[in-house]
Amino acid sequence: MKLGFVGTGALSSAIVTGLKSLPGETTPVVVSPRNEEIAAELAARYPDVRIAADNQAVLDQCDTVMLAVRPQIAREVLRELRFRPDHHVVSLIVTVSREEIAGLVAPARHVGKALPMPMIARLQGATIICPPDPIVATFFGRLGGVIEVEDQSEFDALSVVTATYASYFKYLDTIHAWARGQGVPGDKARDYITSIYKALANAPDTAPDEDFMHLAQDYATRGGINEQVLRELTERGTFEAFAESLERVHQRVVGK
Repeated sequence: MKLGFVGTGALSSAIVTGLKSLPGETTPVVVSPRNEEIAAELAARYPDVRIAADNQAVLDQCDTVMLAVRPQIAREVLRELRFRPDHHVVSLIVTVSREEIAGLVAPARHVGKALPMPMIARLQGATIICPPDPIVATFFGRLGGVIEVEDQSEFDALSVVTATYASYFKYLDTIHAWARGQGVPGDKARDYITSIYKALANAPDTAPDEDFMHLAQDYATRGGINEQVLRELTERGTFEAFAESLERVHQRVVGK
């Protein structure tokens, strides 16, 4: 595989960082000069990462191409490029459908979508891909795991999950700010919150056949403080509002 990136932002950097952390990994990588700082950093850090003169030079030097440009400029960028029939194209652009990407990169015959996350730099977090593809699955499988889906609508729905990260950290920040307001030193509060939520992240593994509400009920002891917070947030419509926000993101993802 000769791997190229059209668009060299934080996600491209995370993929390359994860890839190059694997023992004995020597896959040649070519990155576009779109973000000069990130491209230069990657090329300086890894001897088998090179910076192409432009996006077309990335295509000319690679057989597998990951599209990582911002969705706002994706169509403009891709229309200017000449793809080959043998190019294996993997779009990382969430809000542009595979069908549209396929039209923009014709005559490339192999076109799919993937959704890796920044934690892939630490070989964490599964990447969803659509449609199933043994080459792409093998690649991302080494970088934290892979989930293959057949249906574009399923891929779109799972993509919405990734819209919740910032809200998760805001949730933790609210807890942290409250604890500091009670006089707890910030570093001590952060260490405790981090420890607790790392442990909670492993809780689904203890009950793999149960849904998340089963876990919520396990932790919401009758008359206890967990039950109180869950009840109060539910009564105030917090989770309904959250679900409505997810639906609006989904409409954006599918282009409605």
